[in-house]
Amino acid sequence: MPHFLDLAGAKAAGLRLILDEAHRRKAARIGIPRGTPDADAPLAGHTLAMIFEKPSTRTRFSFDMAMRQLGGTSIVTSAGDMQLGRGETVEDTARVLGRMVDAVMIRTNSHATLETLAENAGVPVINALTDISHPCQVMADIMTIEETTGKPVAGSTWAYLGDGNNMANSLIEAASVLGFDLRLGVPHGYDPDQAVIATACARGGSIDLVRSAAAAVEAADVIVTDTWLSMGQKDSKEKLGAMLPFQVNDSLMAKAAPGALFLHCLPAHRGEEVTASVIDGPQSLVWDEAENRLHVQKAILLWCFGKL
Repeated sequence: MPHFLDLAGAKAAGLRLILDEAHRRKAARIGIPRGTPDADAPLAGHTLAMIFEKPSTRTRFSFDMAMRQLGGTSIVTSAGDMQLGRGETVEDTARVLGRMVDAVMIRTNSHATLETLAENAGVPVINALTDISHPCQVMADIMTIEETTGKPVAGSTWAYLGDGNNMANSLIEAASVLGFDLRLGVPHGYDPDQAVIATACARGGSIDLVRSAAAAVEAADVIVTDTWLSMGQKDSKEKLGAMLPFQVNDSLMAKAAPGALFLHCLPAHRGEEVTASVIDGPQSLVWDEAENRLHVQKAILLWCFGKL
């Protein structure tokens, strides 16, 4: 079953196929009203179930619009609106949905929930975010850098700063598959998942974990950060204090490679992980990055449906 659960087990050729299709479909839509389906409407007659355990802006709108542009439909619900929120097992929910829809996208707290859903649904399942990984977002990040630079990301140097969260994990996986170097500037006690790092290094990925923001960004082509407190986490003065030296500001951007580009998956907390002058500045690609969630997810859907 062609699930899209993470990037750890992905093949470079498969991700390249998705990225190339995303670039192609975005270019083909220039001048077309956003609500108009693509000319080929490849997912006509297909329905995607979208389940949210967490609030969402970019994920919800991009997947919903992706299905519309591909000619299909979507059903959007929160876990609290389903029997899943009242104690029905993930297995039973998966078996029912697999008989009613053609694919399932879920934004969930636990990666185990995602895996259980995929094991039992009998239809493709897409990871729209878990506590472990955020693969759709990282694919949009890669697409954004490629369309800006005009070349594949292989051989480039990326720096991630801040909390070793799901974004960090998916970047580690992507770097090992697509061949870009990744440095992670992370304070002690907030490292990415060690199993993710080990898997990436075993497949030959160039992954460096450093404790200095300056060392992380030295000669980097791309600077990435994320919120220091993920959804559902309580405000922690201790954590914020540990993260402060890893704030992306003008001084830090100046230490990167000339013309380095800035990414943030949003929502951003200006004045915490990034200053307003950086996120709103000329090196920032965050709005292109947000838009590209739509285009890359169209390609991911097509891959899951066997249309690529």
